[in-house]
Amino acid sequence: MSLITKIHIPEFPSKIDHSKSMMFIGSCFSENIGQKLIDLKFKVDMNPFGILYNPESISISLKMLLDKQVFYSHDLFQDQGMWKSFFHHSRFSDSNPDVALKKINSRIESSHNFLKTADFLMITFGTSWIYELINSGQIVSNCHKVPADHFDRYRLKVHEITEAYGNLLEELWAFNPSLKVIFTVSPIRHLKDGAVENQLSKSTLLLAIDRLISKFSDRGCFYFPAYELMMDELRDYRFYAEDMIHLSPVAIEYIFDRFTKSMFSVESMDITKELMKVRKAMEHRPVNPETSEYKKFLENSLAQIDKLSKRFAYIDFMLERKYFDRQLAALPDLEEE
Repeated sequence: MSLITKIHIPEFPSKIDHSKSMMFIGSCFSENIGQKLIDLKFKVDMNPFGILYNPESISISLKMLLDKQVFYSHDLFQDQGMWKSFFHHSRFSDSNPDVALKKINSRIESSHNFLKTADFLMITFGTSWIYELINSGQIVSNCHKVPADHFDRYRLKVHEITEAYGNLLEELWAFNPSLKVIFTVSPIRHLKDGAVENQLSKSTLLLAIDRLISKFSDRGCFYFPAYELMMDELRDYRFYAEDMIHLSPVAIEYIFDRFTKSMFSVESMDITKELMKVRKAMEHRPVNPETSEYKKFLENSLAQIDKLSKRFAYIDFMLERKYFDRQLAALPDLEEE
């Protein structure tokens, strides 16, 4: 007897493998998945503007990447001693405007070049609510805790999203004809908007994506049901973090596992299993590291990395090798038993 509602996820016709490159853009859920892929040695560019939530801000950011837009000092504003951009996450802010601009512009340039040859673009919508500056009409990606009375707030309509992305997808494919686009909706609820408003917001996103997939599926446009996995297969508060809004590590791991099984090539699934063993070895903390047994464990781990390096020559294991070399160097001289 099955005790969960299992969601069928069709295998994607275009498989991800370690030779492919991927850009992730959107909500914090895109960073959850993107970081896991980085840890597994995939070529990933993750959120070149920082975390973005609404479709309009994501669309604006992608167009900036396509145009390789340059930011100048008049594009920033100063608040509480920091220079910030309404198009960027606070990780790009700095007390020195030149430093902030350098971080912004260098990232746009590198991500423009990455997107030109990327194989996959994963876009994660978080909410259809947007904030617009009253004095300029500019839609912002991040409010940076500027008082709410500086903004008009409203929800995008389905047709507004589909029209914007219909044009954007054409621009993306003109820029990179081989690009495959994966849409997903973040399973993280925006309850500060209200429970009903959150559902309306997510429904708007789902309807818009459905129309885009229906129109562009034959050109390499897909949907991954992260939101549905959380709502249906993991409908229990034990799969949430302490705030009862964000996902627990178990939930993220479960959704990522479903993602790999539907998206990864057979070879990359095998590589992933081997890499997970290496990562588990790196997380191992011995009760007493000053033993010959622990030394042998480190040496065996290095030997395993050597085998993987020969088997998968296109994957860089330098960081893992350095880690085990450092651990070995830190050990005292031990006599062989």
